[in-house]
Amino acid sequence: MTKPRDYKAEYQSFHGKPKEIARRAGRNKARSIMAKAGAVKKGDGKDVDHKNRNTKDNSRKNLRVMSKSANRSKK
Repeated sequence: MTKPRDYKAEYQSFHGKPKEIARRAGRNKARSIMAKAGAVKKGDGKDVDHKNRNTKDNSRKNLRVMSKSANRSKK
């Protein structure tokens, strides 16, 4: 039997750090940009990918829509 995840500890040790908060905000902003452009919709099963892997660079030429499995299988 596995132990349940400790989400509070996980947030304190990783997700709550200022660097990770900024990265998450960049990813959310990229999704918003692509949604306004009509490229993605809520619940469509797609991810927005940063071509140069830099979440601070949300220029339209750096963003592309990919399937979740393709985007999350990249290293």
